[in-house]
Amino acid sequence: MAKTEWPVYGEITGPIVMIGFGSIGRGTLPLIERHFKYDKSRMVVIDPNDANRKLLDDRGIAFVHEAVTKDNYKKLLTPLLTKGDGQGFCVNLSIDTSSLDLMKLCRKLGVLYVDTVVEPWLGFYFDDKADNASRTNYALRETVRREKEKNPGGTTAVSCCGANPGMVSWFVKQALVDLAKDLGVDFNEPAQDDREAWARLMKKVGVKGIHIAERDTQRTKKPKPLNVFWNTWSVEGFVSEGLQPAELGWGTHEKWMPKNAKKQNSGSKAAIYLEQPGANTRVRTWCPTPGPQYGFLVTHNESISIADYFTVRSKKGKVQYRPTCHYAYHPCNDAVLSLNEMFGAAGKPQPVQHVLDENELVDGADELGVLLYGHDRNAYWYGSQLSLDQARKLAPYQNATGLQVSSAVLAGMVWALEHPEAGIVETDEMDFRRCLEVQSPYLGPVKGYYTEWTPLSGRPGLFAEDLDEKDPWQFRNILVR
Repeated sequence: MAKTEWPVYGEITGPIVMIGFGSIGRGTLPLIERHFKYDKSRMVVIDPNDANRKLLDDRGIAFVHEAVTKDNYKKLLTPLLTKGDGQGFCVNLSIDTSSLDLMKLCRKLGVLYVDTVVEPWLGFYFDDKADNASRTNYALRETVRREKEKNPGGTTAVSCCGANPGMVSWFVKQALVDLAKDLGVDFNEPAQDDREAWARLMKKVGVKGIHIAERDTQRTKKPKPLNVFWNTWSVEGFVSEGLQPAELGWGTHEKWMPKNAKKQNSGSKAAIYLEQPGANTRVRTWCPTPGPQYGFLVTHNESISIADYFTVRSKKGKVQYRPTCHYAYHPCNDAVLSLNEMFGAAGKPQPVQHVLDENELVDGADELGVLLYGHDRNAYWYGSQLSLDQARKLAPYQNATGLQVSSAVLAGMVWALEHPEAGIVETDEMDFRRCLEVQSPYLGPVKGYYTEWTPLSGRPGLFAEDLDEKDPWQFRNILVR
């Protein structure tokens, strides 16, 4: 599709305030320009780092060189979000800013809102006085869920709408529909807002669990230097989540739990966490191109929200079914080297942190999808196989990883414009077909693959292992111990 043929999805009638202008903000900007009608003179970008300012200056877009903090956010943002007529839109792509507080402010002002993660204020991730339970994404998500229950409806605020969390929740529903059809299950596709029907369908299909299974094969032109952290997306974001406890939605089929695993004491109780960092916790998983691989069990909001969304309860509230769900992430090789270097230095991040842009990479792809496992067809992966070359052709300022995120932000913005009074929503609750319709042109091949691989394949091999050979899809067999 040529540049002149891209659809305009709607008009943003008020100001646009983008908070954060790192790699994802830089990639989201041209998608906003391409797909919305808006007044450029009413757009403002806020970031404490002005490295990408020239892109804004060239376009005549206002830039505020400042950090959004707990002390200044109301005073700084309120006049920007409410200036002039129309309904404003806050696009929060920042780190170290409270998603909940910004969301509450926007809804109070009647301003649409989207973010890619439930982000806390600066200091949360590395608070050595906090216990690990309070540092989990479960705890962060619960703050948003409580606000949703306390103040239902109202101006739309889309929570956690990046690639993952975000897009992968739409993939889960599409994969589930595909799987049900292929298995010959008698079903009617549930309505978008019928959570209970979706959960019952997953139970009926026999899915035991879901991996957010990703492999990033993008390669740099030059080798990674010593004492530098390289990644294809936010290093600060990856380090922060990587040093949180490993965390996963905990399924009803599980018979074994790691000794250092802990349950949550309040809320949905859909997840557990391990007393160890996610970016130093490995799991066995599968992606179409590499086949079997190790991934890092990094905590993500979707690990909890998907498990929670597809929970079947009795009339008395007892959990009858829930899938296990967790991230299984193999980042680019330079990021793996960077992680090894960081953990080898007792978890101290490198002094130089750099996001690799499209000009520093030579080739590769980001294969990001969902692996639904444990059913009668064993396992089914469905997702995006976007190459670096394709990303370069589709939109400016993008590598493959970034475009999967920025295009999900676009889909979230379109959905919010079309549903301006939906209240606080997670991506699991949105119309997956509409969102993928908007996003799919930016995702390269989006395909499904069946595999006979299980975590027991090729094991125990030369060394004895403590395995559950009766059920290959037990977490006992997935976790690398």
